[in-house]
Amino acid sequence: MKEIVADKSLIAYCGLYCGACKKHLSGKCPGCQKNVKASWCKVRTCCMSHSFASCAECRLVPPSLCEKLNNFIAKIFAFVFRTDRPASINFIRKNGYALYASEMTERKQMAFKR
Repeated sequence: MKEIVADKSLIAYCGLYCGACKKHLSGKCPGCQKNVKASWCKVRTCCMSHSFASCAECRLVPPSLCEKLNNFIAKIFAFVFRTDRPASINFIRKNGYALYASEMTERKQMAFKR
């Protein structure tokens, strides 16, 4: 298994940090940015269509109200793993991608916890 390293290119469009994901660390997933099979993800599709690196660059809808960021699958993921992606997006907006990657690396987490 790879070691967790701070790499802003491993921040998913939705704000999850792939650099701390067990599937990514074990080599089973390339991470959101490089995962061409993730065409099912509405957040990824939306960000790509607007040329956003993540939802943090979107000013159309606040993260807490975005229907794509808060869809059914995302709500299940947030419940099971107790993650707060809107908090992660807000952190990126205020502090930038590099600091977020460092923070998640230090915490060994994919996102802020609820």
